[in-house]
Amino acid sequence: MKVVNSKEFATNEDKYFDMAMNEQVFVQRDGIMFIVARVYENKKKKRLKPDDDFRRAISMDEFLEKMKKNIHQYYKSKRNESSYTAGS
Repeated sequence: MKVVNSKEFATNEDKYFDMAMNEQVFVQRDGIMFIVARVYENKKKKRLKPDDDFRRAISMDEFLEKMKKNIHQYYKSKRNESSYTAGS
């Protein structure tokens, strides 16, 4: 297992990607640990690159706004259900 800081990883990226083929490599940044994942395709090493799904991803603000709306709708429906059963 190898732990490196983000600056060292960025400077020697190829070295650590090659190292990740045989052992676990962790990158530490601001006290958070990230793992360098290994992906094999036809017994060759291949790096993952952002694809169309990544580019279509919504921002955190969009996600939070949609979640707030869904949560409000959920609680509103539960409130209506409980008032309906209470009046029966």
